Amino acid sequence: MPLVRKPSSTTAMPAPDGRTLAEIFATGSDDERWTAARNAAAAPDGAALLADVLSRERSPRVREAIFTALAKIATSESAAVTLPYLRSDEAAERTAALDALRAMPAAAAQHLPGLLNDSDPDVRLLACEIARALPAGDASRALGELLERETHSNVCSAAIEVLAETGDVASLPILTRCAGRFPDDPFLTFAVRAASDRIGSSNR
Repeated sequence: MPLVRKPSSTTAMPAPDGRTLAEIFATGSDDERWTAARNAAAAPDGAALLADVLSRERSPRVREAIFTALAKIATSESAAVTLPYLRSDEAAERTAALDALRAMPAAAAQHLPGLLNDSDPDVRLLACEIARALPAGDASRALGELLERETHSNVCSAAIEVLAETGDVASLPILTRCAGRFPDDPFLTFAVRAASDRIGSSNR
């Protein structure tokens, strides 16, 4: 189940006891900090406040609420706050960050070129999932450019999986060239064939 959920209401809840959000994050209970995280999405400095809190918050439930709030803010700044957590050693945190970025595709798209060129292949692989949320033409162009230069077969496979859904006839020669660079990888060869067949069928 995705960690980022659609808020049930857009109305901010009052801070307990009239304290500021920063005070609640510093001294409040788990429930109070969870409420504060939801309220922070409507605060003028919400993204900056959540960036500071996320760096030190330890409650998984509150962290989940923080990622949800960042996705609701949906600005380039809130996406930038989320990006470093794609590198987390914890799978749940990487998933939370990825879900948040996929929930704000327009904001995340501003950072996608950098992610697809990141030195870490794991980040590039996750970036393929972010591209899935883009309009089909934009996703195809971005992933096609990635496939032309990518040296890790796992990243290529992730890009091919998305390209099978978004690609058009212009993607077919890119897929062929990618397969040619990994002749000894049977899974990638199969993925290219399946994607090419699907794209060919959908463009007839």
